[in-house]
Amino acid sequence: MGRGVDLSYGIPSRPGRARCRPARLTPVLVSETGASIVEVRVSARPTLIPTIRAVAGDLAGRADFDLDTIADLRMAVDEACATLVGLDTGGWLSARFVVQDDRIEVTVSAASTPAGAAVNTSSFGWRVLQTLADQVSTVRGVDGVPDALAIRLVKLSSMPR
Repeated sequence: MGRGVDLSYGIPSRPGRARCRPARLTPVLVSETGASIVEVRVSARPTLIPTIRAVAGDLAGRADFDLDTIADLRMAVDEACATLVGLDTGGWLSARFVVQDDRIEVTVSAASTPAGAAVNTSSFGWRVLQTLADQVSTVRGVDGVPDALAIRLVKLSSMPR
């Protein structure tokens, strides 16, 4: 099975019917800085975006973020995923969450984007991301894949520590 837990989504397979690609959930790791790291990988389909959004909300709740901040993070992750699914050509959508005491950094990436594809940073969706997240940027070439396109966002806790 490898380093993670495979979770199957979609309709159970029947003879003659193709099975959905499994989601891959990597167990929580702890970095050198003490941050918890969670990675989720699903097929780049709009129907699987709620899986990543749910992980974002759960991690923020466990980190004691307030309800408004959790809602903002969930919506930002949803928007980032939807943007990248629209650019992907049928590969994987990955989300990496780095959780620290007062912040969550999320990097959502799509590896199967056409060369030259870019996130439209003048779109309404990008403005929504800028409003919901404390920091937002695009990244090309993540996880050793030169054509991979990613959106990185940071959400800070509004709770005093």
